[in-house]
Amino acid sequence: MKKFSKEEIRFLTLLSEKYPNVQSLYNAICSINATLILPKGTEHFMSDIHGELEAFVHILNNCSGVIKEKANSLFKEEFSQKEIDEICAIIYYPEQKLALLEFEKSISQDFYLDLIFRLTELTKFMSVKYTRNEIRSAIPEEYFFIIDELLNTELYEHENQRHYHNAITKTAIEMGAQIELIKAFCLLIKRLAVRKLYVLGDIYDRGASPDDIMDLLMEHHAVYFTWGNHDILWMGAACLNLACIAASVRNTLNYGHMHLLESGYGISMRPLYALAQKLYPNLSQDEAALKTITIIMFKLEGQLIKRHPEYKLDERLKLHLIDTKKRTVSYDGNTWPLIHQQFPTLLGDDFYALTDEELYVMEALKEDFAKSERLHKHMQFFYKRGAVYMIQNGNLLLHGCVPLTKDGELLEVSFDGDTYSGQSFLDYCDAKARTAYQTKSEMDGDFMWFLWCGDFSPLCGRKMATFAHLMIADRAAFSEPRDPYYTFNKTVEGCEMLLESFNLDPKEGHIINGHTPVLIGESPVRAGGRILVIDGGFCKAYHKRTGIAGYTLISNSHGLRIVAHHPFEGVENAVENNTDISSTQEEFIPYKLRQTVRDTNDGIELNEKLNDLYRLLEAYHMGIIDPANNV
Repeated sequence: MKKFSKEEIRFLTLLSEKYPNVQSLYNAICSINATLILPKGTEHFMSDIHGELEAFVHILNNCSGVIKEKANSLFKEEFSQKEIDEICAIIYYPEQKLALLEFEKSISQDFYLDLIFRLTELTKFMSVKYTRNEIRSAIPEEYFFIIDELLNTELYEHENQRHYHNAITKTAIEMGAQIELIKAFCLLIKRLAVRKLYVLGDIYDRGASPDDIMDLLMEHHAVYFTWGNHDILWMGAACLNLACIAASVRNTLNYGHMHLLESGYGISMRPLYALAQKLYPNLSQDEAALKTITIIMFKLEGQLIKRHPEYKLDERLKLHLIDTKKRTVSYDGNTWPLIHQQFPTLLGDDFYALTDEELYVMEALKEDFAKSERLHKHMQFFYKRGAVYMIQNGNLLLHGCVPLTKDGELLEVSFDGDTYSGQSFLDYCDAKARTAYQTKSEMDGDFMWFLWCGDFSPLCGRKMATFAHLMIADRAAFSEPRDPYYTFNKTVEGCEMLLESFNLDPKEGHIINGHTPVLIGESPVRAGGRILVIDGGFCKAYHKRTGIAGYTLISNSHGLRIVAHHPFEGVENAVENNTDISSTQEEFIPYKLRQTVRDTNDGIELNEKLNDLYRLLEAYHMGIIDPANNV
């Protein structure tokens, strides 16, 4: 029998405050042991949402098709497909759909009675993987008593139970509470359909509404992130790094989403637009503002690169190579004509120095970024629920890459006097990102910009040629080669090496990756199933290249399956015609044995807790800790 150390006795004494006697331990131990043998809960993985609000809302509402699957399975013998589709439309959009039905035809009490009965049945059907405590915790508290009672009445076993059920439901309807009760049921069904949601990066960029998506995700019961390169750029802007602020503003204006800055986050564009009109009076306001912030961005990035030789990005310093009279830029033995023809702020001997007016614009932007409460709520949520990478249930989750050499070895990099590679480098990046938000210092914030676009950033995974891309019309002027990771992750050997480097089982584990769209003709499952790439082009701009409108990876107790989504026809169509996003299963990777809670990260934590409880029970039995003193 293992002896009790002083430290363990001190810990167990604290634990005994929660479990003051053997009876409380018996209850807890029985509960945990029973939970461990339940089937693993369903987890969903998505990536690269890119601000596409309407389609993302529908995916959240239909739980990537899982609710329709469950409803079909439960009701197929009783209802037509049209009737099942209407029930599902109510679950997805309860307020809008019921309002439409009320408008089209007066809904009777019997309709509501039957609907609440069906929602109760479906909720029970979807709760089989959960303990009663978990279900009770998921019930919206405003209707806790009603829903809890309805879920725990057995209508088919005793007439009294049926009368009790009907009395509760009828009373709710008579009081006019039926809509809110139905909404609470619909929310509970969605919570039970997906135990956890993982978004593998890039809520931001391209689409119009990343801020609204963040609001939705902050209300989600269990969402987690691996940060994407576009997310980290906004996090860097929230760290008040000027280069990150300039880049995030430039990208947003480039896609025509000034409302995100001004209405979404309260960041005024007035100082920028005022300067832009002064510098470029012959351009439209938007063109002038975009050109002004682009030059400011290149100046700030140049200053940053000069501050950090360890980033090894000197080849990106191109601004000083511009000939403002000839309107050309010369490097690598070539001279290229420039898209931009006017350079009123490239002055003197240092093209990287901000003018007084440019500095004023950036200080005004910095002040607004600092004061934006909504922005900081969103970024703090990223920090709280996110990381550079995650290890979940034996799988490696990441947005970008694990930097490799050309030979497929883990790339060694040096920062702050130490050398890192693989997991240690990603851990370093994660820690630096958290420090940057705490300190808001220039040097710490600079690392956020490196994570956004550095050559060997694990979030980027590509040598960016932003200057050539934005300033030179000739596409031959640049290339943006990807990290060797994207070559070696297509091989079984490469993926197994990466999994082993994170202490994961190379034969059973998987890499789950976002960031790179799966193009038409490509498979999301690669390297013999060792890697699953789930960027299916959620963003409308990628639909033609991917042929679909995004993937969801669904992990349940039986295996992993990838579901491809087709373009969404809109909320109005979904409400009026009960249409859904058409989704098709593309791949299925079965587990050798059905997975239980014991096989998951949650199971590991529960087992650790169980060991502590057994030790406390042992201490009680041996008299080392007296339960009588804690009753």
